[in-house]
Amino acid sequence: MAVQNKDIGQLFMVGFDGLAPDAAIERLIRERQVGGVILFRRNVHTPGQVATLCRRLQEINAEVSDVPLLIGIDQEGGMVMRIEQGVTPMPAPMAFQAAGSSADCAALHRISGAEMRAIGINMLLAPVLDVNNNRSNPVIGVRAFGEDADTVIRYGGAAIGGLREAGVIVTAKHFPGHGDTAVDSHHAMALVGHDQERLRAVELAPFRAAIAQGVDAIMTAHVAFPAFEPDAGVPATLSPAVLTGLLRDEMGYDGVVISDCLEMGAIADGIGVEEGAVGTLLAGADIVLISHTEARQHAAIDAVAAALASGRLSQQRVDQALARVRRLKKAAAVQGWRELPATPAGLMGADALALAADVQRRALKVEGSFRPLDPAQPVALITFEVRDRTEVDEVANGRNKEARSSMLDGLTAGGLTVQEFALSAQPTQEDVDAAIAFASDAEQIVVQTYNAMLVEGQQRLLAALPADKLWVVAGRLPYDLDLVPGAQGRLAAFGCRPPALAPVVEKLVG
Repeated sequence: MAVQNKDIGQLFMVGFDGLAPDAAIERLIRERQVGGVILFRRNVHTPGQVATLCRRLQEINAEVSDVPLLIGIDQEGGMVMRIEQGVTPMPAPMAFQAAGSSADCAALHRISGAEMRAIGINMLLAPVLDVNNNRSNPVIGVRAFGEDADTVIRYGGAAIGGLREAGVIVTAKHFPGHGDTAVDSHHAMALVGHDQERLRAVELAPFRAAIAQGVDAIMTAHVAFPAFEPDAGVPATLSPAVLTGLLRDEMGYDGVVISDCLEMGAIADGIGVEEGAVGTLLAGADIVLISHTEARQHAAIDAVAAALASGRLSQQRVDQALARVRRLKKAAAVQGWRELPATPAGLMGADALALAADVQRRALKVEGSFRPLDPAQPVALITFEVRDRTEVDEVANGRNKEARSSMLDGLTAGGLTVQEFALSAQPTQEDVDAAIAFASDAEQIVVQTYNAMLVEGQQRLLAALPADKLWVVAGRLPYDLDLVPGAQGRLAAFGCRPPALAPVVEKLVG
């Protein structure tokens, strides 16, 4: 059966800007009949608003198609939670292994999946199954469940099980593994140079387990794997050897493959978004993800249509991708959007909140010796905070100002006298000098880092402060604690969102 051009849109998931459908997303749904929409924090205010947004997107789509939309979101937990306000706070994936209960991991993912489904989101672009075995990784880190394959299999499998019980579509990412890289593929292409034996034993093992578990979808990595793809300039997203030869043929996966966003630097600054869309379908992907720019989204759809018309992209390959997408959309979470109540129910239950808080409390890591802060002495608090949003580093937006990533209010509520100096996680030398001066006369200094092991300015500040007056809280990567072995307290919570900081404050106050 010949594919109509309107069917090509089913192979695309796209994003847009706004709390309600704008003209751009309406055009993409009505004119191109795209198969899916991805939501980011820019689309989110409250659960009720998101529910209204999802319903309206489906209603617009229903006017032109009898095939409902996939509505996806990166709701991983920790720092990568596009929806924070009004839902159960999810600890970062790495916090679950620190807390030590895969059963709790499954339970909280089941709760989170049910909440997302109640809001109208039917596809979770999670969990992360990368093995974070490179401490210098700037993009994975605490998004991974652990630093070895067995831990990722245990906790990642629990997450998949919980989400599947909730009835949402589950997406394992980033295949074949983004953990052992020191490059953020949002900006440039990374390479994992291990041989096939090592990759099968480590990076591929969690994906093999996920496939056996019946995971619904797998997202690609914009990372080169020369052990399988001899051209080191071709990332997995564009590699038939990886997506078809390895994932389909060797590993036996017949579910949906979705590309990571093609507007990331590894693709957009290389082969380009339009050619990337054709290339990832040729390689074996079924859904092309383009998250941001309307012109690129339309151009990519046109490029795929042209490739099909010219014979470069075969009818068989497109039919195969469409069949997988249509099969995925038979899920009750997709088909049942009309039955969802206008006001989401069952969010932030008391038991769910208690479990999330308990897991976060048990996950708190205290490295070496520790003494609490002295309430009789004032505290100089230095906070490195994210001020520039990226796909990974979320900033509390103007609609959610109360969620600032700072311990100031908590320490003050605990009876301490606190003054704070806040500066960017990518500080200028002038900022660092000012922070050092701010703390020069303090008897108690608390520094909340953010990936300090990767940032020279943060390291310089830590080195300049007296260890006998210093407490360090790792605001994201726990490896920051290794930078200050002599500090009076070294604590890691695997994140710096308010739920993660709460047990840190409790420990510091004593």
